Amino acid sequence: MGAIRFPNLGFEVFVEKNFSIGNFEIAFYGITMALSMIFGAIIAYYEAKKTGQKVDDYIDYTLFGIIGGIIGARLYYVAFQWDEYKDNLKEIFNLRAGGMAFYGSAIGAILVAIIFCKIKKMKFWKFTDTAVFGLLLGQIIGRWGNFFNREAYGTFKYTVLSKSIDFSNVGIFKKFAMEIPLEDAAIVKNTIERVTEKGITYVHVVPTFLFESVLNLVLLLILTFTKKKKKFNGEIFCRYLMGYGLIRFFIEGFRADQLTFHGIAVSQALSLAMFVVGLVVTLVLRIKLHKAPYLVYCDKSAGAKAEEAGAEKTEEADTAEKTEEADAAEKTEEADVAENADAVTEPATGETDTEAAVEEVTEEVVEEATEAATEEKTVAQMLAEEVADKTEETVEEATETAEETVGEVTETVEEAAADTTEE
Repeated sequence: MGAIRFPNLGFEVFVEKNFSIGNFEIAFYGITMALSMIFGAIIAYYEAKKTGQKVDDYIDYTLFGIIGGIIGARLYYVAFQWDEYKDNLKEIFNLRAGGMAFYGSAIGAILVAIIFCKIKKMKFWKFTDTAVFGLLLGQIIGRWGNFFNREAYGTFKYTVLSKSIDFSNVGIFKKFAMEIPLEDAAIVKNTIERVTEKGITYVHVVPTFLFESVLNLVLLLILTFTKKKKKFNGEIFCRYLMGYGLIRFFIEGFRADQLTFHGIAVSQALSLAMFVVGLVVTLVLRIKLHKAPYLVYCDKSAGAKAEEAGAEKTEEADTAEKTEEADAAEKTEEADVAENADAVTEPATGETDTEAAVEEVTEEVVEEATEAATEEKTVAQMLAEEVADKTEETVEEATETAEETVGEVTETVEEAAADTTEE
């Protein structure tokens, strides 16, 4: 096996179609299909549990659904490629070589689901809303089996209603152009462009499996984020029919291996029919619900019921809180009224409180005044003692001066008397 090249992205991939364990050969295509089924089933189980359904019912369906899908996919492909198998019927059972048609798989799985839901007494349209997430994830993964098998690619000539448009120089198609060695290519037609480099001839093609896988991933995200807005059972499935119908109608126009019936691309016609059916059912039921909102076409999921129950509890809690606030306000108002009444009918209580407050304030004032008076008295005493001390000193000084004066006067008188006697 030669390398699968992406020349305008600047890299190439070396990958085989099969690998061996001992004498047993395992195809990567088969592994990819198995993974798509496993992960598809897991996401369907998760969705069933999340919406309050019995997961066991979906587990029981899985085996029957897979068998129905595989048989449908193979029969659908063989029916439209009968010339390849009519002379070698054993090749019909060689599933590892590829040759599985998605629409056949979907038809087989849906027929099994209808029978299963009748036996289990399950609501078919509710079942489809749940299983569609697993179906879509399975498609996203399963398309990479085409990569390993070097199949399901397209030309740069987009064909619809026998008219062609050249996309060879259009941005993303040119950027993601893929080249597969001619000897490894599953589809070899004259309409496919070929290039030769270093002695190796390649088919120059559009990786339609890649585009479809990515677009399906986008659709899965859209369905996931809008599922809570469904108004009737089957609406999510109808959205899938519309979304995938558009994706496949577009992708199928590039496919180099279109399954045709009298010149009509069967998958393109079915894609258009899917879109129309999904759109019509959605519009009809939406209009009915708009005119008559009391009609119920949708079972509420466990999640929706939980949300509503939570909303009701929240509303009840808000109401209870408002009631408590109103009661508290009423009690406060009654208390105010009672307090005013007590103030009018029993003034003594108020007076007692007032007198106590006045006494307390008076005591504080008296205490402060006493302290101030004590301080002033202390200062006055100090001043009085100082004045007394000074007065006593002054008196003593005056006494001493008087005594001295009297002594002097006495001496003078005695001297004068002595003089008179002598005369």
